[in-house]
Amino acid sequence: MRISITDRCNFRCIYCARQGPFTWIPHEEILTYEEIVTIVRTAVELGVFRVRITGGEPLLRKGVEDLIRELSTIDGLRDLSLTTNGYFLWEKAEALKEAGLKRLNVSLDTLNPQKFSQITGGFSLDKVWQGLFKAMELNFSPLKINVVIIRGLNDEEILDLAKLTLKYPWEIRFIEFMPVGNKELWDESHVVTIEEIRALLEAYSPLFPASSEGGGPARIFQWKEAVGKIGFISPISEHFCGRCNRFRITADGKLRTCLFSDQEIDLKDYLRGGKGSLKEAFALALKLKPEKRELHSTSRQMRAIGG
Repeated sequence: MRISITDRCNFRCIYCARQGPFTWIPHEEILTYEEIVTIVRTAVELGVFRVRITGGEPLLRKGVEDLIRELSTIDGLRDLSLTTNGYFLWEKAEALKEAGLKRLNVSLDTLNPQKFSQITGGFSLDKVWQGLFKAMELNFSPLKINVVIIRGLNDEEILDLAKLTLKYPWEIRFIEFMPVGNKELWDESHVVTIEEIRALLEAYSPLFPASSEGGGPARIFQWKEAVGKIGFISPISEHFCGRCNRFRITADGKLRTCLFSDQEIDLKDYLRGGKGSLKEAFALALKLKPEKRELHSTSRQMRAIGG
């Protein structure tokens, strides 16, 4: 289960959010930490044992370490991770580790400082890089790096990004560009398929199947000479609906059964409105979960859905 704890983000990534003014979710509509803990406890009772905290940028929300500490004490929750853009990792990584966070996913789409600034709306690659090494020093493992490949933007860096696994024990995960977020940028011609990416990497050196902690839709491989691993996630060219076991909860408490579906169950009706039990809401979500996703851009920004 993925839970977005905020729709706020310091980055203004060109593929995620439009430039210009934003309409933020009102504060009173955002789930409280107490409500999030209640949701997770219920989900664990129903069999969920992996939870990832997302945003927006989750490290922007005050007291995120306290939430991690509370969640890490839930009996039966075996895997607790967090997805971040990495900008605040240098300051936050140690407190997160002490609070009980086990794994990190960091979004990083380029190794070029100028391009990084262009993609993120003017931010420093160096600070993210420092955060990655801080996380590695603290033994967050596996440390997964999420890379969205967009034709004409960063596709010429595929091999350089993959080669990080030759030096660092990281898992570089290549993700196909999806129609979520900035609809103006979306065009199927911008998609670099996983088949193309894998062929490029295989031409450099043969890839061998490997395993990975945390589950999920990624297919994992490794170069023989590498200390790290390479993951492929193909939501466009080869959907993985048949093996999808995920729920997403938005920052304002909407339970979504599929990233590409706007069908939602408002958990605040159950938490605040007395509509019924949370277990009933999850049972309804299981019935509504689609067998196959429809490829279209959702009405919500990715920062609100949760990355």
